[in-house]
Amino acid sequence: MQRRKTFILAICLILLAGLIQPETRVIADSSSVTISTDNLNIRQGPGLSYPILGQAQKGDRFKMLSQEGEWIEISFQGKKGWVANWLVSSSASTQHDSTSAGNNSQATIAADGLRVRKGPGTGYSVMGTVHKGAAYRIQEIKGGWIKLQTPFGDGWVSSQYVQLSGKKQNAADRGNTHTGKITANSLNVRSKPSLQSAVIGKLNSGETVSVSSQNGGWTEIIYSGTKGWVSSQYVQVQSAQQESKATQRNSGKTGTVTATSLTVRNKGSLNGKPIGSVSKGQTFAILEESNNWAKIEYQPGSYGWVASWFMDMAASKRSSSAQHSINASAIILHNGSNIRKNASTQSTVVHRANKGESYDIISLKNDWYEVRLPNGGTGYVAGWIVSVDGTAPKVERAGAEMHLMNRTIVLDPGHGGRDNGTTGARGTQEKTLTLRTAQLLYDKLRAAGANVILTRNNDSYLPLPSRVGVSHYHNADAFISIHYDSIPDRTVRGMTTYYYHSYQKNLAASIHSNVTAMTNVRDRGYRFGDYHVIRENKRNAILLELGYLSNPAEEILITSAQYQQSVAAGIYQGLARYFKN
Repeated sequence: MQRRKTFILAICLILLAGLIQPETRVIADSSSVTISTDNLNIRQGPGLSYPILGQAQKGDRFKMLSQEGEWIEISFQGKKGWVANWLVSSSASTQHDSTSAGNNSQATIAADGLRVRKGPGTGYSVMGTVHKGAAYRIQEIKGGWIKLQTPFGDGWVSSQYVQLSGKKQNAADRGNTHTGKITANSLNVRSKPSLQSAVIGKLNSGETVSVSSQNGGWTEIIYSGTKGWVSSQYVQVQSAQQESKATQRNSGKTGTVTATSLTVRNKGSLNGKPIGSVSKGQTFAILEESNNWAKIEYQPGSYGWVASWFMDMAASKRSSSAQHSINASAIILHNGSNIRKNASTQSTVVHRANKGESYDIISLKNDWYEVRLPNGGTGYVAGWIVSVDGTAPKVERAGAEMHLMNRTIVLDPGHGGRDNGTTGARGTQEKTLTLRTAQLLYDKLRAAGANVILTRNNDSYLPLPSRVGVSHYHNADAFISIHYDSIPDRTVRGMTTYYYHSYQKNLAASIHSNVTAMTNVRDRGYRFGDYHVIRENKRNAILLELGYLSNPAEEILITSAQYQQSVAAGIYQGLARYFKN
């Protein structure tokens, strides 16, 4: 009898345990998630300990089924899988997401073997494949997917791989002037409206581009003076007429250019792409101001941003002599640095500053920062002997370009393609960050007249011997391999520079000292390192580890636009000093 009671009690406990489940929130049928990173693992349960069901790529969209804690259940290739909610973006579809197509609308397939799916997403099963050149009637458009009448029945294809005809080219008709605002970071610009075409550059969130036309899921833009294509879902298109009306409402000030030649950029940031220039003495209506940048109409119908510290604002003048402080500070790089009464090396020294001291920047005059002194007064410090924390521009020492002119410099962004390098604590891929750094440095060196070669200019894999081969083929004056570090100890931080041959040591010393000075990152020294790209290199070659992605705090720092600009400026100055000596 006692045994029977024990058995019944055990059964009751099992049934009770089955009723106690973690709280799972059911998601509406209209909700979906979009993958925010490449090669994301889809797991069989809500946790990193569950087996991997498969992988999804950045931009893939899946139907949401439920949510449990920080994990989202999705429909993946006909099965149920789970993704971490910090690696996806979610949205709830509405009836407005879907539009019907006119009777004359057709889609021409732009890729061979394009999969036709049962629903608008990669999570739906494949009905069949269609081939390049075939045309089918459009029934419906939903997000980045188009429903077609195909030999397999009504099915869905990605709009990125089709060309539309009929009435569907609606957002930016040819012949009209439009602008577009980028809504995604590190957006690829391609040579053709296809994921298989070459990447010719990248754009970041907030940048403004000129839109020529739209073709299905692709938008044609003007990029660095040439035509390129970006995914339409990451561009907010606005006509020039709309922009003109919007900016006219913000007018009221005028600004006169005080710099000899002032660059106009497509957004109010040093990360903005140069789209033109204006000259000293020209006066423009100030249409908008943001973080020490001013928006102007630099040519009839063409708008861009200029640094407002190079503009004499007529409406900003006050009877008081007080000046508005720029939201930035100058950090002294060397002990005994002179702060002078006026912006000139011949001017009287009014204060001496030491390494690490910080001074609020009031204004910029030529290549000198006007700063606030501890006694409340003001003085001027040369821009090339300080680093900047904040929105003010970095100043490079005048004449540096003369030492870089006609030099052949090979920049080697580490990893790429199937080789991701390390992955940061917050998900940053080393291969992406090294390319970003190299592209910034490439632009600076080219502007100085250097002959610059990138071993890779897109997300492609290149073997180590091939990278060295580029250095030898071009008879490089300097070869710089760019990397970011990782270690299990997540508290380690700082940058290290490596050389292998003794003749590479001076280049390593010059660049290392300048980068650490410009960035104030922890100095881990320059030293011998046994790495293929410098060991097998007969040219003057170094390898930079520009910070630790494994350190969460440092990852945030080194991925910032300010740090990237400072690193590029430090390498630039280091090269100039090396060639000068």
